[in-house]
Amino acid sequence: MARPKNVKYVFVTGGVISSLGKGILSASLGMLLKSRGLRVAIQKYDPYINVDPGTMSPYQHGEVYVTDDGAETDLDLGHYERFLDESTSQASNLTMGRVYKSVIDKERKGEYLGGTVQVVPHVIDEIKDRLAELAKNGNYDVIITEIGGTIGDIESLPFLEAMRQMKLDMGERNLLNIHLTFVPYIKAASELKTKPTQHSVKMLLETGIQPDILVCRSEKPLSRDIKNKVGHFCNVNEVDVIGLNDCDTIYEVPLTLLQEKLDMRVLKKLGLKQFHEPDLVKWKEFCQRVKHPEGGEVTVAICGKYTEYPDAYKSILEALVHAGASNDVKVNIRLIRAEDGEEKGYDFAKELAGVSGILVAPGFGDRGIEGKIEFIRYAREAGIPFFGICLGMQCATVEFARNVCGLQDANSTEFNKRSRYPVIDLMEQQKKVKEKGGTMRLGSYPCIIREGTKAHQVYGKFLINERHRHRFEFNNSFRPAFEEHGMVFSGTSPNGELVEIIEIRDHRWFVAVQFHPELKSRVEKVHPLFHGFVGAARAFAIGEHQPELGVPAPAAPDAEPSADSAPVAGTPSFFVEEERPSAEG
Repeated sequence: MARPKNVKYVFVTGGVISSLGKGILSASLGMLLKSRGLRVAIQKYDPYINVDPGTMSPYQHGEVYVTDDGAETDLDLGHYERFLDESTSQASNLTMGRVYKSVIDKERKGEYLGGTVQVVPHVIDEIKDRLAELAKNGNYDVIITEIGGTIGDIESLPFLEAMRQMKLDMGERNLLNIHLTFVPYIKAASELKTKPTQHSVKMLLETGIQPDILVCRSEKPLSRDIKNKVGHFCNVNEVDVIGLNDCDTIYEVPLTLLQEKLDMRVLKKLGLKQFHEPDLVKWKEFCQRVKHPEGGEVTVAICGKYTEYPDAYKSILEALVHAGASNDVKVNIRLIRAEDGEEKGYDFAKELAGVSGILVAPGFGDRGIEGKIEFIRYAREAGIPFFGICLGMQCATVEFARNVCGLQDANSTEFNKRSRYPVIDLMEQQKKVKEKGGTMRLGSYPCIIREGTKAHQVYGKFLINERHRHRFEFNNSFRPAFEEHGMVFSGTSPNGELVEIIEIRDHRWFVAVQFHPELKSRVEKVHPLFHGFVGAARAFAIGEHQPELGVPAPAAPDAEPSADSAPVAGTPSFFVEEERPSAEG
């Protein structure tokens, strides 16, 4: 098939209110274009001044998504990867803080030759250079760029100006703007109101940008008359007004946009020949299993510190959706505050009634740690399937040390530096680190899986690669005591020094990992550990003694060695403890 001579650009902006779903829209469009045979990349431009979200509170930002090459990024990149099944990178997320930092660093080095450094042209040129960098480094037909925030925000103006200049330079056949707006339904009047969309487009016009396509999010479907009205007042052709009413699941959004012919409008406006028809059979089958599973329901409790804000666990929630589909069950989520487990008289049996699996989530800091440990103890003693992720694994080792190995004062040095039994300790190379941003063990690392374990049973292979984000590790001096009491170290770094996966031999499913498997789960490639965990929960729910575990279908995510997961240059291949490049790199 003929490829376009130039890279085509699509910018996605949002108006009226935040949280309309620009990330889902971008990911859905990217998936549709890819399904037609185009090579697509998606990136996110965030207007905040932080260099990256790595030091931001989950209450402020939600989940920090980590890429293979160690970038700490916006959670929307998770949607991009889940929908496109393509890995993102450092170049996929740009913040205004990183732009300003780069410009100031260049000024300090004298690269502007004594000139006055200004937003125009220097900051704008830096933004355009970053976009061009992604185009040069990848073999893409279309690059979709989501601009964070809402039209009218002062901090996003430089990104909009960069887009305006790029469209002027490249021409409208090479760059277009899709503006996502909100058309509220007023129940008392039984009407959809278009005025907020009109005002949003007016604010966009004030920046010099005429939207090419309007996507209107609404509670009710848009009639042809409403589309005609919106188009008339916003200077957009009626066929370029796309309705996007609420869906039962985010995975139905691409199907809705396909029906509204958004991808066709984009192809036509960018002068791209119509590639082959999209093959969405598997995607539709997945949506059908999510909405109408035939295997019943299971309830999974997620114990965490930020449960008031579910976006802090976005990838975990989506991975459970994928695993539910692969097991043909509906996974109901029960979010539980870790601190609740610390209350005197807390009735675990009552509060966890009907729960078929307990997942202890990642996090930082000592708040709620003792509660997490108590939830883990209950799961272990009651035989309920348990899955621990990152801090969840560390808490599981502390619980096992205290209540099985008899090491009463066991703890992590993150929470008690004077513990007599520091079963979790700071990595040696982390002890001299002062800066917090981008300095953890970040990105993809290889792991060797031990034969005959549950991990090997679900992965179906010995070598995997998984993504990390942490500073503390299991203290190897305690391995003999743990193994003596039934703990299995089923996954380690290739040199055997770093513990990556632990299991309890005689438990139906007690698996915890130091990495973040949720970051690699996809719609058509459910993560093996989530598939196994939900399978164990399903077996527990129906009273089966032991679940039948196996590699999920479709196949697990690719876990063969790759360049982005290799050790740092100059380091022996079997030694992998060196730091990944920081997000500032």
